[in-house]
Amino acid sequence: MPATAASLAQLHNHLLDTMTPPAIRSFDNQISSVPGIIKLTLGEPDFNVPEHVKQAAIKSIEANDSHYAQDVGKLELRQAIHDYLLDTRAVSYDVQSEIVVTDGATESLAAISYGLLNPGDKVLIPTPAFSLYFAQVKLAGAEPVMLDTSQDDFQLTPDHLKRALAEHGAAVKAIILNYPNNPTGRTFTKAEIDALVPILKESGLLVISDEIYSDLTYDQAHISFATQLPEQTLIVSGMSKSHAMTGYRLGYVAGPADIMKSVSQLHSYLVVSVNNATQAAGAEALNNGRDDAVKFKEAYQKRRDFIVAAMQKLGFTLATPQGAFYVFAKIPAQFGTDDFKFALDLAQKTAVGVIPGSVFGAGAEGYVRLSYAASDENIKESMRRLAEYMEKLA
Repeated sequence: MPATAASLAQLHNHLLDTMTPPAIRSFDNQISSVPGIIKLTLGEPDFNVPEHVKQAAIKSIEANDSHYAQDVGKLELRQAIHDYLLDTRAVSYDVQSEIVVTDGATESLAAISYGLLNPGDKVLIPTPAFSLYFAQVKLAGAEPVMLDTSQDDFQLTPDHLKRALAEHGAAVKAIILNYPNNPTGRTFTKAEIDALVPILKESGLLVISDEIYSDLTYDQAHISFATQLPEQTLIVSGMSKSHAMTGYRLGYVAGPADIMKSVSQLHSYLVVSVNNATQAAGAEALNNGRDDAVKFKEAYQKRRDFIVAAMQKLGFTLATPQGAFYVFAKIPAQFGTDDFKFALDLAQKTAVGVIPGSVFGAGAEGYVRLSYAASDENIKESMRRLAEYMEKLA
C-alpha cells in the first residue's frame, strides 16, 4: 500500500470542509454490520427490473451496441422521454435541444448546479429535503437556503416563499422542489401549485423540479410545475424508482433550450454519455412499460397503509404519505428528540435500520424516515421488532 507523498497530504477541495459525508449512506454503512438487520434505510425498490426492460438491455449488448452514444442521449430514448412528458405534463420538449439523458437523476442535479450556479448565488430548498441537494449547491460555490416547512404540515406555502424572497433578494437564483417528497411523502395538489405559480413567475426563479417519484403518487395524479411554468422549470426524473432500475443509473433533464445548453455542456464534461444498454432499457420502460410502475405503486400503497397504521398504534406521529415510498415519523415525546441516538439504539438492540430525520435539514429533528420499498415480510417483521423495542423502553 503506497504512502501518500507529504506534499499531497493536505490536497483536497476546501469546499468539502463545509459539508459532512453523505449522511444517509454514512448512517446506513454504520449499522450494516449489525447481525440480521432489516434495513428500511435506502430508497431501494425490492422488486426486480421488469423482464421486458431487462431484455432490451440484453439485446443492446448482443447487438454489439458498444460505441459512444451522442452525449445528450440516444435519440430513441429522448423521443420516449418526449412522448412520456407530453402525455403526463402536457409539455412538448424538443428532442434535439431540450432533453439530456444523464447518469441517474443525481448527475442531472449535478449538471444543473455546476452548469447554472455561480459563487454568491442562493438556492431555496424547502426542508426536510434530500440531503444531496445541500452538498451539490455548495460544491457549485452557491449557498443553500433551507426553508423549514415543519410548521406548515411539511409543505411550502405562498407566504413562506414570499418571506424568503424578500429576505434574500436578488441573490436567489433557483428553488429546488421535490414532489412527491423524500423524506415526507408530501406532494403538491393543483390548488397548492396554483397558489405558488404566480409568485414563482414574478420572481423569475429557476424551478428545479425533482420529480423522480412522480409515478408513485397514490391519491391523485401527479401535477408538475412545468405544466404551468415551462419557461422557468427544469424537470429532473428517471426510471430508478418507477421501474426498480436504481443500479442502471439512468435519469434525464428536460427544460427550455437556452437553459439546457449549459446543462448539456456540463453533462458532457462530467460523463460524456450514458451507456447504451441502459438507454435501451430506459426506452423500453417508457415506451412499453408504464403499467409496470402502476403495479409497483399498488404494492407500495398496501405497504404504506400497513406501516402507517402500525406506527400510529405505537405512538408515532405521522401523516399518510401521498407519494414516494417513505414514512416520516415523529418520535414519541417520552423517548426524546435525539433522532440519531434513537435510530442507532434501535439498530443495535432490535436489528431494524431507519434513517435519523436530522440528515434532511431544518425542521426534521426528532423524526425518523422509514422506507417501505422493502418486502412485505421484512416490513411486518420490522414492525414487530419496533413494537417490542417501544414496549421495553416504555
